[in-house]
Amino acid sequence: MPEERTASIEEAIVSKHILITGGAGFIGSHLADALIKEGCSVRALDNLSEQVHGPDASRPDYLNPEVELVLGDVRDRDIVEKALDGIDAVYHFASAVGVGQSMYEIEKYVDINSRGTAVLLEALSKRNIERLVVASSMSIYGEGLYYSTDGKVHSKASRSLEQLRCAQWEALDENGEPLNPIPTPETKTPSLSSVYALTKYDQERACLMIGRAYGIPTVALRFFNVFGTRQAFSNPYTGVLAIFGARLLNDKAPMIYEDGNQKRDFVSVYDVANACLLALTVPEAVDKVFNIGSGMPYSIMEVAEKMAFVFGKDIRPEVSGKYRMGDIRHCFADIGLARKILKYEPEVTLEEGLRELSKWLEGKDAFDRVAEARAELEGRGLTI
Repeated sequence: MPEERTASIEEAIVSKHILITGGAGFIGSHLADALIKEGCSVRALDNLSEQVHGPDASRPDYLNPEVELVLGDVRDRDIVEKALDGIDAVYHFASAVGVGQSMYEIEKYVDINSRGTAVLLEALSKRNIERLVVASSMSIYGEGLYYSTDGKVHSKASRSLEQLRCAQWEALDENGEPLNPIPTPETKTPSLSSVYALTKYDQERACLMIGRAYGIPTVALRFFNVFGTRQAFSNPYTGVLAIFGARLLNDKAPMIYEDGNQKRDFVSVYDVANACLLALTVPEAVDKVFNIGSGMPYSIMEVAEKMAFVFGKDIRPEVSGKYRMGDIRHCFADIGLARKILKYEPEVTLEEGLRELSKWLEGKDAFDRVAEARAELEGRGLTI
């Protein structure tokens, strides 16, 4: 992090008391490290979900020892009130995560993500909080932005089920010609294609709405595909790189839907943690939404091959040729607004991040549940 940026952050947040909901998780724990480094006191509210943390539900070894861990659920009003005592600012990261799983565990996702946010916001409405930063998601865009060969921009691209059954994977224009993906800005109209996306949009909008109503300065960050150390590699519904890592560690091929040419934006957790710090300190960020990504598109096939190389595995990905309900074809970030207002600049390349990930995973066990999750989706008719 540049020295001038560090100095401005320290001046703004030193000695602040910060709550991170979901703070014992992947992104939350990295943010906790960054906040503590800047002189903050950090409290984490986390239920240590078995799907993420395993059956022991004990404090993760990677969680900074200076973090005060409050064990509990964001839907529990009493626990939330307790966690908020003495807090200056809040990061709301607590969520059930996973596009595919959200399409059949509907009540769970709505309950945790939407009702949990409502419980938190009702508690915040009675307190003087200096800032609320909520983790939103690129999933709310649905398909990203496209342009056609005549130069027309398409913000509502979609793929019909008939088209997908014929393995015609690309979004098409009105003449049946493939559309070309371009970076997606925050101005694109959301197109919610999964229950997970619906609940993340609910979280984002509710936080901004209540923030305005009660004078809580609020910032929403739309995270793209975050990767890095501490991700739950035995959770088959987590980020795609974690899923690929679990397969490779067990000498199995990464499993890819469609043809593998779908494009995504992969951003290091360190860059995300830095963006979170900036969202806490920049006055002009209040009441705004920002894309937090790398700004670089990679195909899923390309990433799987890069991972296999870095992991030292001569294993080709398994391409299913199937569509998973809720998935989109292409979406990668336009980060111009975050650069302009937050002065956010991603610094960790995909290659650098994958090398660190490979070293971190040496000697670790990853329980591969990918085939089980795939069978669950297929048994429910959620793949075609």
